[in-house]
Formats: sequence, C-alpha cells, structure tokens
Amino acid sequence: MPARPHTTVTPNTPAFLSEAMITPTGFREYDARWRFPEEINLVGIQDVGLSLGTMLREWDKARIVVGCDYREYSLAVKQALVLGLMDAGVEVVDIGVALSPLVYFSQFDRDIPACAMVTASHNPNGWTGVKIGADRPLTFGTEEMGRLKEMTLGGLGRSAPGGSYRRETGAMERYLDDLVGDTRLSRPLRIVCATGNGTAGIVAPQLLERLGAEVIPLHTTPDYTFPNYNPNPEAMEMLHSMRDKVLETGADFALGFDGDGDRCGVVDDEGEEIFADKVGVMLARSWAASHPGATLVADVKSTGLFVSDPVLQEAGMTTDYWKTGHSHMKRRVKELGALAGFEKSGHYFLAGDLGRGYDCGMVVAREICLMVDRASQSMSDLRKALPPVWTTPTMSPYCSDLEKYDVIDRIVAHFEDFAARGGTLAGKKIEQVITINGARMQLEGGAWALVRASSNTPNLVVVCESPESEADMRAIFADVDAYLDSVAEVGAYDQKI
Repeated sequence: MPARPHTTVTPNTPAFLSEAMITPTGFREYDARWRFPEEINLVGIQDVGLSLGTMLREWDKARIVVGCDYREYSLAVKQALVLGLMDAGVEVVDIGVALSPLVYFSQFDRDIPACAMVTASHNPNGWTGVKIGADRPLTFGTEEMGRLKEMTLGGLGRSAPGGSYRRETGAMERYLDDLVGDTRLSRPLRIVCATGNGTAGIVAPQLLERLGAEVIPLHTTPDYTFPNYNPNPEAMEMLHSMRDKVLETGADFALGFDGDGDRCGVVDDEGEEIFADKVGVMLARSWAASHPGATLVADVKSTGLFVSDPVLQEAGMTTDYWKTGHSHMKRRVKELGALAGFEKSGHYFLAGDLGRGYDCGMVVAREICLMVDRASQSMSDLRKALPPVWTTPTMSPYCSDLEKYDVIDRIVAHFEDFAARGGTLAGKKIEQVITINGARMQLEGGAWALVRASSNTPNLVVVCESPESEADMRAIFADVDAYLDSVAEVGAYDQKI
C-alpha cells in the first residue's frame, strides 16, 4: 500500500501509530533526513526499511550492517528500520551505538555488502535520517536515493522470507585497533578533544590516547540533550569553545568532531580556527614527498590553494574540483583513484595507503596528529606556511527545499550570462563559471565566489575567497550578496561576514 502523504496522517491520532507518514523532501541527494516525528513517523521509517530491503534483494546484496548515533530517539528509529529490512528478507547485523565511519568500517571488517547508519549527522536534535551504502566504500547518491524515494512513496517494497537479526559485539574495539595499529607519536602532543556531547565522545578520546597524545577533554561525555552546543565543527559556537580551551590550557591544537564522527574540525595553538580545506592543503603538503604526482579531489566550496600552492605544484599533485556531498566525493575519489578528497565542511576521504576512501573523522584526526608530529613544528607554523588567502565562513541564506534547485538553476544562468557579457565581481573579470555544483565564479588573480544549493537543509550556500586581502574578499561577497538580494525566494542568512 502506498505511503500516505504526511498531510493526511498527523501526530496524536490512531492513524499515526499504524499508517506511514513521510514527507517526500526528506529524501535528499545522498542521504535521508527528516524532522522526527513531525515529518516522518516510525511506521514511515519501517516503510523505508522495507523499500531499502527490496532494493538490496534485487541487487543480490541482502545482508546489511546497521548502527545509530547517540540521540534519545535513534534506537527507536533504528528498530523501525530493522523491522522493515527483516520484512523484506534481509539479514541484519546490528552493531549498536556507532559512528558513521564505524558502520562503514564494519562493512569491510565483516565482509557485509550494505550498510545503514541512523543519524542526523550535525543537524540539531529533532532531526533523524539514514546514510546508506551498498557498494563499499560508497554511499547512496542521487540515483539510488531517487529510487528509494520512488519505491517508498509508491508502496513498492515487498515482503520476502529469510529475514534475520543478529547483534554484533566488539566492533568498536576492532575499529580502534585498525585505526591505531602500532602507530605512535614521537612526542606527547597535548590535544583538546571536543565532541559536543555527541557520539564521537565514545571513540575520539580513546583514539588520541592510544596514539600517545595527552587528551584534554571538552564536552566528551555523551549527552543526547546536547547541553553545551550542537556537535558541528563547522559552527562558530563549537569552534570558539575549542579556541577558548586551547588558549586556557596551552594545548598544541584542538580537534572537534560532529554528531556521527565523520567530520573533524581544527583549532591551532594560537586559537585560530582552520577550515578543513586549508587543513587539506596542509595534509597534502605533508604527503607530497611520499606521494608525488597524486591526484586530489576538493569540493567546490574549497580553497583555490589546491591548485595554486607551490609545494603541491612542485610535487606534481593535481586537484579536481567536484560536487559537495559525502556520496559525491567518495564516488569521485574512487573514480579517479585519488589519494584523498577534501570538503570544506570537514569531511575527509583518505584512500590508498591512508584509508579506505570513506569519510572518517578518526582517520583524519590520526593523520593530523602525524602531520604535526613529523613536522616538528606547531600547527600555527604549518598554517602560516600556506600562501595567504582570505575566505568567508560558509554562509547559508534561507531558500525553501521546494524552490532551491529551481532558484540555483536561475542563479547559474545569470552568472553564465553575466560572465559572457564581461561582468565583474569586485572589479575582477569572471574567467570561468564552474557549474558542476551550483556556480563557482573563478575570478582573475585566483579569487572566486560560490553559490550552490544546500543538500541537507532549506538553504543556499555562499562562500567567497581572495588571495589579495580581506577587503577584497568582502567586496566580492558584497557584489554576490547584492544580486542575491534581488532573488525573491532567497531569505535571511544564518550568519554574514
């Protein structure tokens, strides 16, 4: 029976306990996210599991590892998903409370073809969702999510015999053993470890201690009320908390992790927040001698230093700019045989002899520690060694989920036409408009500006960068912002520079 539209099933009614309520917009580009229970109920989650299980059976991959993040309602959501998967005839291996990369690791560790992680990632409480994969190390992209949406809303999931359930123990210990092995730091770095009371608190401090670091904990006790701030290392509230702790304790640097542990944020010994794309350039520099000629992938929000940095150029390293989104980036890293991929949001995709190609905040935390250890320099020294650029934070003006993609199509067309007519931003000629994911305007002199649709929230995404000065960066943003002010569907920003 097709799932009922969410407008016909409402909370606190008999139907809410027996019929599916699913908001279609929860099926996003590369995962699923809903406000719970306003946009999806447990019966709806069960329908998602039934449809996913039906797809897995069609692909002859009817075995799946599942886990959930540390939120008050995540266990109930996971159990509903598992019921649907078992109804579809799928063998379910449940590893319990987990990080997303722990679930990905378990696919390899236990040779299981598929995975489903119940998590709202960095979204605040009141959200839930699922990250899904069936072709390790990849997770579902646009095509697979579109099929899951079609099957779920169309009631196309089918029951089948053979479903089973098993609890798996010891996954966390095997994950830590795999991450650390016999790796040890040559000097006892003092590291602030911030997890925002999220799921990463059960792993990150142990990882750093086993590497030989002195851990200074910051909100590492899991608490699903998130009493201090939402665990999101891209948000200034968390970064400022990390900064304050570094300055208070004289730590070597701080590492911060999001709610499901697949992202990592960095604050250096001087209290400077280093965006993940700049950390990516620093890491690539540290790998240059051992991986000359390596291919890198960076998302379209990332710094132009991946192309212009002289150290990377001398090592023959090349960078491909690609679509933002963990599924898009994982796929591109695999397609190109790249050494690593970097997203400004804090996702890192380390492959080759560094990792398995999926995004793991713990793997990159290890590599950041080793980078500083090998360099025998401070984190701030490594930051200052980069050519100077001035970059805005990631800014997110409101735009409805129902309208944002049409709006972006119009914005892309505007800037393509604007560039063709010789238009400028802050007086700089637009040399190229990269349209792989929104519009990234490459300006003369190495500056750039990006406008794209957020994949996870009802927002656009705006980032600007200049290698010239902060004033130039602000002037570029002012010109982009002036145009966006004329687009009726674009609303207020979450923050501005």
